[in-house]
Amino acid sequence: MANLPSAPPPDIAEYQFGESVGYLLSRVKSTMSNMVTQRTMAELGITSTQASILFMVASGKCLLAAELAREYGIDASAVTRLIDRLEKRGLLSRVRSSEDRRAVRLALTPEGLALAARMPAIFNGVIDKLLAGFTAEEVGFLKSMLRRILVTSGDQTGMIRDMAITPDNKS
Repeated sequence: MANLPSAPPPDIAEYQFGESVGYLLSRVKSTMSNMVTQRTMAELGITSTQASILFMVASGKCLLAAELAREYGIDASAVTRLIDRLEKRGLLSRVRSSEDRRAVRLALTPEGLALAARMPAIFNGVIDKLLAGFTAEEVGFLKSMLRRILVTSGDQTGMIRDMAITPDNKS
């Protein structure tokens, strides 16, 4: 067995995770996702990713598997597996487009739509818990800063729609 170093190299040991914006954003996203998953599993019997996909299809934001892959930053095969699971559960179906036979649109079943309709309350409940103690002004400022990060990155997907949300709406 190879000898393992007893301490990490200085450049690693000196790195301050608590001061890293990237680390903090990642931890917040992970915490939020875990909280949403706890609720969706308990209340809906599906994961937060599955519930979020239902919500995206219901909202009309993502009607194709490729759009879901772009939105979530995951490969097409992972999206296909998620869609397969949701289809097997009877929550959505694939519908060939009448305009373009190559395109397969996603459509929710009545049960899938009913679950998607419950998502805003779950999302808002989690955000309300995470942002308890923040003022409406602070929430608005946080959202403004996050939007600026997205604009700087070149990802302006949904920016106009998102900017219509008022600062007192924490979602």
